[in-house]
Amino acid sequence: MMMTDRQLHDALLTIDSHIDIPWPPGPSPFEDGPRRVDLPKMRRGGVGAGCFAAYIPQGKRDEDGFQSAYARALAMLRAIRDMGEAGDNARGLAGRLATTVAEIEAARLDGAPAIIPAVENGHAMGLDLGRLDEFRSLGARYMTLTHNGHNALADSAVPRKDLGDAETLHGGLSDLGRAAISRMNRLGMMVDVSHVSKAAMLQAVEVSETPLIATHSCMRMLCDHPRNLDDEQLDRLAESGGVVQVTLVSFFLKLGRKESEVTLSDFVDHIDYAVQRMGIAHVGIGSDFDGGGGVVGWRDAGESANVTAELLRRGYDRTAIAALWGGNFLRLLRLAEEAQA
Repeated sequence: MMMTDRQLHDALLTIDSHIDIPWPPGPSPFEDGPRRVDLPKMRRGGVGAGCFAAYIPQGKRDEDGFQSAYARALAMLRAIRDMGEAGDNARGLAGRLATTVAEIEAARLDGAPAIIPAVENGHAMGLDLGRLDEFRSLGARYMTLTHNGHNALADSAVPRKDLGDAETLHGGLSDLGRAAISRMNRLGMMVDVSHVSKAAMLQAVEVSETPLIATHSCMRMLCDHPRNLDDEQLDRLAESGGVVQVTLVSFFLKLGRKESEVTLSDFVDHIDYAVQRMGIAHVGIGSDFDGGGGVVGWRDAGESANVTAELLRRGYDRTAIAALWGGNFLRLLRLAEEAQA
């Protein structure tokens, strides 16, 4: 008997590579509430694992700014860890902290949503490489080098004029940024190049000893936004073994459009483009839910099976869908673990 779309979806290990959490702490992740992603929605939508990011907005590059960002990152990583260590197992409301490939796969076998910590914006470490070790000790498996606005590590794709940013600050990566990438390689942390400038991204490909990941990005040929990746970037990412995780932010999918004006089909158009340009081994899915992600047809984690149905409708087979939904992400995570010193 052939599987239904939903049965196929439920048979996969599905991983969403980028999810934000409310901050200051908001609605409980253990209850089906206003968050786009909470544990009940993950279960309802058949999402096996999610990377939850300690998002640090870019601030001033001074001692006060660095200290504030660092304190926030630690607090957020602890809150993410609690998602995997608290909750009500009896009612099916608990997740499981999973910081290795083996732990993610074990959580899947046990039917527990895996909680994978991450850091968004290298501003969190300020000028201190030792802080990367602290983030890793709290479970962080990747760090996004920048957010909007240049930081001490690299230029951003979106400079912040309100912070005094010129078009470039470092001409790509700074010396500290290069050292941070090397330290992340030694710690088994993946290097996330979503948000970084093109120059910084292309330099990071050369510096990193493990393949890069763009955990939440779209295709610039389909939507000419500076946050999106152009064909040269896609080609270099694929040549180096990296992966782009296509994201769900409406104005990265269709320029200037609101969530109500963009559909799941528009999202999968970007997946199609990336697959045709890079090959199936270099593409995945990162919603950016609770950080701006959401379109008609995929508004929260509870609707995640709709993605599988659309991919099937377009002719992707089970092997390809499994790669997109988590297989490619796990391959990079495993490579990062193998490189760990």
